[in-house]
This record gives sequence, C-alpha cells and structure tokens, in this order.
Amino acid sequence: MKDSTKRFSNRVENYIRYRPTYPQEILNVFRDEMGLTASSVIADIGSGTGISARLFLENGNPVFGVEPNEPMRRGAEEFLKEFPNFTSLDGTSTATTLPDDSVDFIIAAQAFHWFEPEKTRTEFKRILRHSDNGGYVALIWNERQTDTTDFLREYEKFLLHFATDYTKVRHENTGEKELRAFFGNEFSPATFTVATFKNEQIFDFAGLKGRALSSSYMPAEGDERYDDMIEELQALFTKHQEQGKITILYDTRVNYGHF
Repeated sequence: MKDSTKRFSNRVENYIRYRPTYPQEILNVFRDEMGLTASSVIADIGSGTGISARLFLENGNPVFGVEPNEPMRRGAEEFLKEFPNFTSLDGTSTATTLPDDSVDFIIAAQAFHWFEPEKTRTEFKRILRHSDNGGYVALIWNERQTDTTDFLREYEKFLLHFATDYTKVRHENTGEKELRAFFGNEFSPATFTVATFKNEQIFDFAGLKGRALSSSYMPAEGDERYDDMIEELQALFTKHQEQGKITILYDTRVNYGHF
C-alpha cells in the first residue's frame, strides 16, 4: 500500500474540482447538538485540498488545516486564499503542531481511515478544549452509494476491475467497532452519535472522468491500463447518461462524540 501521506500528490487538481462537497445541513448538527458558534475554533485534520474546511470558514469559524501532503496543502492554500481565518499547517493526526487545549472542535473529513487510531486519540485529547460549547470530535465521510441505481452498480464493478488497492483502503473498512473504540477508552468503549445526510453530484463525461481520476487507487495517465479504463468509462457514461448527465449519489455520514 502506498504511503497514505503521499497517495494524492498527483490528484490535487481533480480532487479540488471533482470531489463532492459537504451538505450545509451538517452545520445545523454542529450548532444544535454540539454547540458550534461562529467563534468556535476548528482543527481540520487531514484537511487535504480544503473542501471540508471551506464549510466552516464560510460559517465564520477560524480553521486550522492540518495536512502532511505538500501538493494538497498548497492546493488548499490557493483554494481558500480568500479566507483570512484559514491557517495551513504541515502536520499529521499524531503530530498536529497545534498547542495544548487550543481548539474547540476537531473534524476529519474523508480522512480518519488513514490515521493511527490510538496515537491520534492521544493527540486529539491534547489539543482539544473541553467546554460547554465544543470539545467534540466529528469524523465525516461522503459514502458513495453502490447499489441504488443501474449506473452505480456498474460503476462499482468498473472501479473493482481497474483499481489497484481499492478494497484495502475503502473508508467503509472503518466500522462501528473501530469508532466505538476510538471514542471510548481501554475499559469502556463509548457511544457516539451518527447523523446522515443525502448528497449528490451531477456530471457530464469530463466531470465523471475527473471524479474517477481523483481517487488514488485508479490508474493515472501514463499507466498501461489508463486508455482501456477511459474507454470503458466512456462506454459506461454513454449507456447510462440522460441528457448528457449522470448522477452519483452519496450518504454523508457524521460520527461525533466526546472522549
């Protein structure tokens, strides 16, 4: 398996342009259930190109984006350059470089499955302030539906056929057992709360191609399987498109709790 901190170095442009954003409704859960205010300080761990950070920056929050991959970190700095409240940091989930008790919320969007859970938990406890308005960790994923439409069923088969280590690195490999252990402790695994939202992307072929190429497990241009992959993707799009568009459906899942 590739070094997880380097996997996306050649995917940055496609990642920014074609990865799904996160529903605005997520903020209601943070406000109503977790006590988020516009002044709450957010640490976005594994912040990538800044897609998740942007949701909170637009809410007025100061956000520290902690990202070990330099090309993705630079992409985020460009993507979020209009937000003076964004601070970009070269760090990891186990060494964020943030001071003790310095943030009100920690989020990890599309990232926790790359982390070392035990060391990450220690680091999160170190940097997190525990207060009435905050002290929460939220692990967020956009989970692509794989079996709800004919296109999505065939797209999943397409990924399984052409991908390298897709089945090993899927975030679905992080299940309830792992999450309960992370939010709990060595003696008593804790409960955590799950909120789920509907999400979607509508693409022409260029968008679908960019979305596929944003995934680290798909062959990149220059790979011997690249041309065959694009040819099959074009055939899949042509078969299922309606008025030149296809739809990818997601469930956006927010797992949140205190330590």
